[in-house]
Amino acid sequence: MAASLLVELLTEELPPKALRHLGYAFADALVSDLRKDGFAPGDGEFIVFATPRRLGVLARDVAERAPDREVVVKGPSVKVGLGADGTPSAPLLGFAKKQGVQVDQLERLNDGKQEIFAFRSVAAGASLEAALATLVEAALRKLPTPKVMRWGDHDEAFVRPVHGLVMLHGERIVPGRVLGQESGRTTQGHRFMSRGVIEIPRADAYEALLEREGKVITNFELRARKIREELARAAGGASLAAGDALYDEVTALVEWPAVYEGHFEKAFLEVPQECLMLTMKQNQKYFPLIDGQGKLLNRFLIVSNMAVAHPGNIVHGNERVLRARLADAKFFYDQDRRASLESRVPGLANVVFLNKLGSQLDRVERVTSLATLIARKLGADEALARRAARLCKVDLLTAMVGEFPELQGIMGMHYARHDGEPEPVAAAIEAHYRPRFAGDSLPQERIGACVALADKLDTLVGLFGIGQPPTGDKDPFGLRRHALGVVRILVEQNLPLSVRELVDAAFAAYPRGVLGDAHAEVTVFILERLRGHLRDAGYSANEVEAVLCLLPVRLDLVPHQLAAVRAFADLPEAESLAAANKRVVNILKQAAAKGESFQNATAKMLKEPGERALFDALKAAAQQATPRFEQGDFTGYLKAFAVLKTPVDAFFDSVMVMVDDHALRQNRLALLADLRQAMNKVADISKLAA
Repeated sequence: MAASLLVELLTEELPPKALRHLGYAFADALVSDLRKDGFAPGDGEFIVFATPRRLGVLARDVAERAPDREVVVKGPSVKVGLGADGTPSAPLLGFAKKQGVQVDQLERLNDGKQEIFAFRSVAAGASLEAALATLVEAALRKLPTPKVMRWGDHDEAFVRPVHGLVMLHGERIVPGRVLGQESGRTTQGHRFMSRGVIEIPRADAYEALLEREGKVITNFELRARKIREELARAAGGASLAAGDALYDEVTALVEWPAVYEGHFEKAFLEVPQECLMLTMKQNQKYFPLIDGQGKLLNRFLIVSNMAVAHPGNIVHGNERVLRARLADAKFFYDQDRRASLESRVPGLANVVFLNKLGSQLDRVERVTSLATLIARKLGADEALARRAARLCKVDLLTAMVGEFPELQGIMGMHYARHDGEPEPVAAAIEAHYRPRFAGDSLPQERIGACVALADKLDTLVGLFGIGQPPTGDKDPFGLRRHALGVVRILVEQNLPLSVRELVDAAFAAYPRGVLGDAHAEVTVFILERLRGHLRDAGYSANEVEAVLCLLPVRLDLVPHQLAAVRAFADLPEAESLAAANKRVVNILKQAAAKGESFQNATAKMLKEPGERALFDALKAAAQQATPRFEQGDFTGYLKAFAVLKTPVDAFFDSVMVMVDDHALRQNRLALLADLRQAMNKVADISKLAA
């Protein structure tokens, strides 16, 4: 008989930042095993429950007993099982005895390799009563909980102490023991608002009953939706300064959300709003409010776990706590401004960057040298780039950044403005950390881009140079993020810089002997990040490989090269020319392996009409294409070679390349090499035929 199955684990308060993931991981694992064992249909519905004090799942149409299943036990091959006279051998007799049957009850079947003996039987399906506790424990073991705890005199361990277990199939309790708890039908609601212990009559009644009697919205998504709606209503015309992470965390902290509004003194608005919003969100889980101009208001919203008619005490209590936090922030801000950023620079000598790479002052000096060089190459103001680089790490020494490391760069910008530094310098101090994460904005001004490139390249070459590149999925220094930042800045801001020259300059900024030779490794690492960036942008693997296999040094040109590859691929001649190009590559590769050498083809050595026609057509196409390449018209350059389809096809139909005549063979190989070089200047067209 099929019915809904409810499993609920009642715990102490679960980690809020992980609750949503824990809830879905538990439900997915349990339902997956129920389906695998035949208890639940493959497309059956299920609902995930996750609150601060419970994990649960309601699975529909779960059977009381799994269906019977056919079991096939494979035995020895026919060759081994039968003697020359056809009598059963000892291995076959032993196999039959082990299965508890006679030899004539075995059957022959082909296992894909040979004919074998096998015994086929039907195993009775397991009962839900016998299997469920084991399945629940297995699902709990799969949860991503790196730290577990023990409680009382129990031997069991879990992320938090467990105080109750519900396992209901329809109206019936499924007996079992999980993490020291015997299953039942009673649970608990809200700590303060519930009517008490709640008895669940049947699995399907759980969600509505907990909401009505227990004042608990068990469904994480419904609770999150209610919070968003209540916050939006309370905000009125203001906007909420919050991301998805804060919504999820607050949803994981409350079972019956209620939104209230609090206020703080306007005097605190003198502190940079990033500081105020961070302390509100990170420390107190409040939702700051901003006006239409993006300015912070002295209002904030609280998501409480208590719905009361008169929330004055709740609001005033939260306002007192926040006032103390904001007072700390104002104190740090006022203290920090007593010393200029410039006066703090020598103190960076006392802050270690990495043991083998020196102090933060050493790092700043390298970044300053590199940022100045980049500014010179871009025609930007070298003095501003030098100044921004010199001050870019100084806010690490301030009390505000010591309290809130997330504000590094942001506070440097505010303190630079207070010190009267030029605005491009102040903006660059904040911008040089960008992009901080996937999808983050880039430095908008050239000075910020110069310092950002210098900072990221210094870290990359330093770590690679001392033999600490990322390994597997471990990247403790964020080198993949740094490399992707270099890629995005060069590509998206169209900076005409050679990545190879940048890497060389970054290595040169270090004292001799500090770093090993890892120039090539760093360059390849950056190109690999470019590969992923382009694939994410929608380019195919063949398109990307066609360009990146040439190891481009101007990353800003790569999107234009890819656009040219796509335009070329749309030509009717493209498929044939790509295949021919691949054939040319293979011929030249094999010839080189045999020791053949070939230079530019000469007209006087041309014998066959097919090779003369290709020589002339290639020369004419190259004359038209070269000016387009020099002008950056990569699409026009590739399209100019579309006329070669007919002469290339004719060449391979009528000309033998690897002839015995050495001079003739060398000239024909040289002609193919010229063809490859001309057609593959923008991209390796042969990769399109892969």
